[in-house]
Amino acid sequence: MSALPWSNPKPQLMKGSPVDSYERMRQRELGLSRLLMFYILGGLLFMLLPGTFLGVWNLISISGRRAADSVSPAWIQAHGHAQVLGWIGSFILGIGYYSIPKLRRGAGTFALRSAWFTAVLWMTGVLLRWLANVYLWHWRVLLPASAAMELAAFLIFFHAVSQHKPEARQDKKAKLETWIFVVIVGTVGLMTTLLLNLSASVWLALKETGPAFSPGFDQRFLVVAAWGFMVPFVWGFSAKWLPTFLGTRCISERWLAVGAAALVAGVAFGLSGWFLPSMLTVLAAAVLVILALGIFSQAQKPAKTQGLHASFPYFVRSAYVWLLIAAALGIWAAVAVNPSGIWGASRHALTVGFISMMVFCVGQRVLPAFSGMRLLYSSKLMLAGLLALTCGCALRVTGEVLAYQEMLKSAWSWLPYSAVLELAAVTIFAMNLVLTFLQNPAVQNRLTYKRNAGQPMP
Repeated sequence: MSALPWSNPKPQLMKGSPVDSYERMRQRELGLSRLLMFYILGGLLFMLLPGTFLGVWNLISISGRRAADSVSPAWIQAHGHAQVLGWIGSFILGIGYYSIPKLRRGAGTFALRSAWFTAVLWMTGVLLRWLANVYLWHWRVLLPASAAMELAAFLIFFHAVSQHKPEARQDKKAKLETWIFVVIVGTVGLMTTLLLNLSASVWLALKETGPAFSPGFDQRFLVVAAWGFMVPFVWGFSAKWLPTFLGTRCISERWLAVGAAALVAGVAFGLSGWFLPSMLTVLAAAVLVILALGIFSQAQKPAKTQGLHASFPYFVRSAYVWLLIAAALGIWAAVAVNPSGIWGASRHALTVGFISMMVFCVGQRVLPAFSGMRLLYSSKLMLAGLLALTCGCALRVTGEVLAYQEMLKSAWSWLPYSAVLELAAVTIFAMNLVLTFLQNPAVQNRLTYKRNAGQPMP
């Protein structure tokens, strides 16, 4: 038995030996996986509690009173902040810290300490913002402090990942791929969101009587946070992964770049308060990117759905349908006399129908693999979550338009059901990921076996 590889857990390591290299590789991989899981679990907590649960509470209160303005704007903004920056922001920072060394082939020393510090600073800032908006406790101090912490965390992240330079190539004229530039657009959008958030928070603390943004500024701010920050990130990662996952043709780099440029113009219009040109441009950008990615084109090879439910490609395509719906509703809202319900439906179609759907689909494909080469715990739970999210979003978007615009009074009664369905969806999603993380990582078993066996890595 002593000759078996796994029977010698502590082999003698010689510096510079292959076994030593495997051990350092294993430790680095496990360290990155633990870091990513911390960001993901933190994001899941913000998604469930300060985000979705507060959103469900707000919607039930609005439905019971049948009045859109019956809930404090500060509570609604606390829900949105936890979802956008607490959930999506934490996911992006975690994936960024994990992925950049991989893209740079591990060049340089990876600063894990700064990544952990960023996580604590970022999540503390988001939590303080939620407490300030909901409980109003010392909000004049907590609001700008939380915004400053979020911006500082982002700047540390940006500095850390910018230190990783690409390896020298024989082809000196080689350019970065277009999807990376689209992600950079999203990064600039995130920085703009954080700068707007800080400046507005300081203004509120000095001049206003409550922690809620004014309706006019909030509408502009949401255009930047949603279309300028989250959408480019999803488009960039879609260009990177979807041709492989869906088995479609290669993307059109030119049309992707034109679509991203159009999106930047649309966000700039929205920030200026020109909402009709903004939404028209955003819709054109969405169409261009869909064509560039070949989302609805016929697959040229089988989709890679290993460990996932076979319906994965259909839900990915449905997300891009929600993207078009969100932009079309935005155009309607820009010309409507009483647009509050239509704007709300547009934002919900974007944030839940598109952003959340893509995170539920692609996230359950890549996050287990990043976290130690795990496989998703249950494809059936994945399907249940996607179905609940789809049904909840459909009820919410249609109900919000019909109820808020006073087209159908009975629509008020089904809004709470949409909230419960979406809460069930995010709970299933979180549970599936947590159960996945609790499984033993394949990379640990594989590298430990090879370390003890002293075999060369393939």
